[in-house]
Amino acid sequence: MSERNNFIDYIRIFARSGHGGQGATHFMRNKLTAMGGPDGGDGGRGGHIILRGNSNLWTLLHLRYFKNVLAENGENGSKNNCTGRDGKDIIIDVPLGTVARDEESGKIEVEILEDGQEVIWLKGGRGGLGNSNFATPTNQVPEHSQPGEEGVEGWKNLELKVLADVGLVGFPNAGKSTLLSVITAAKPKIANYAFTTLIPQLGMVAYRDSKSFCIADLPGIIEGAAEGKGLGHRFLRHIERNSVLLFLIPADSNDHKKEFEILRNELKEYNPEMLQKDFIIAVSKSDMLDDELKEAIAKELPEGIPHLFISSVTNKGLTELKDVLWETLNKPA
Repeated sequence: MSERNNFIDYIRIFARSGHGGQGATHFMRNKLTAMGGPDGGDGGRGGHIILRGNSNLWTLLHLRYFKNVLAENGENGSKNNCTGRDGKDIIIDVPLGTVARDEESGKIEVEILEDGQEVIWLKGGRGGLGNSNFATPTNQVPEHSQPGEEGVEGWKNLELKVLADVGLVGFPNAGKSTLLSVITAAKPKIANYAFTTLIPQLGMVAYRDSKSFCIADLPGIIEGAAEGKGLGHRFLRHIERNSVLLFLIPADSNDHKKEFEILRNELKEYNPEMLQKDFIIAVSKSDMLDDELKEAIAKELPEGIPHLFISSVTNKGLTELKDVLWETLNKPA
C-alpha cells in the first residue's frame, strides 16, 4: 500500500447503539405459590458505542473497512426479578485529534484530545422495567411492563485533525518538506513538483536541554483552497489545531508580500479564527541572497510579524528559527 493510502483522515460509518431489553411481565408460580405477585425483571441496557483516544495511532486507517458499527442489544428481563444482561459495548480506538460528527446535522458530537480518554458517543437504550415495578396497593397484579428504549443510529463522520505545535504553511515547492527533513527526524517525500506532500508529515524538533516540540508539514495550499480547489479542506482542517503557523515563502518568489497575503486569505476564508494564531514568516532558499536583497525583501514583508531568512541546504538561520518557535510556543498567555 502506498504512503498516500496509509494516511486516512476521514471515515464515514453507519453506527447504531444497542436497543434496551424488554421488561418481563411474569407472576410467581411454583408448587408452594399458586397465585404469587409480579416478578418480571427489567431489561438490560443496550450496548454503548465508545470512542477512546490512543496516542499510538496517527491515522484512521484501521477503520477503513469499519462501515457498520452495530452494538449489541440488551437482553430481555425474565422471571424471578432477573434483570437482562446489558448489551456489549463497542470501543473504537482513535488517534488524538479525532472529531466525530453527525453527518446530517454536521454537529460535532465528540472530540478526542487525550490518550486513554473515553467518551460515550452513542448511548445504548435503557432497558424496560419489568411488571414487578408497577405493583401498588390498588394494583397488585400489574399486567404491563415497559419495552426497552431504542438505540441511537445514523450516518456519522470521523475526521482527524493533526495535533502539532507548529504548522508549516506555504505554496507547493516552498521548501516545507526539505525544512522538516533537516530540523526533525521525519523523512518526507521531496520532489520539485506541486503537491508532493499529499498527507501531513509530523516531526519532533529537538531543542536545547532535551526539550522538543512537534511540527507538521501540511499539504501545499493554493489559491482557492478554501473553496475546495487543490487539496482544499483536507489540508486546511489540519491547520486548525496548530498554535503557531510558520509561513514559508521562497526567496525566489515573484512577490513575497502577495504570496503571504494569499496564504493568509485562504486561512481567513476557511475559518476567521485562524487569524488569532501566532504567525512567523521564514524566507526559505535564502542562501542565494546577499544582504541588499534581504533588505529589499524584508521591506516587502508585512509589519508586526517576525521574519527570518533561512536555508535548509546550508542550515543557515535554523537555530534562530527554533529559538523563535520555542519562545512563541512558550510565551505567557
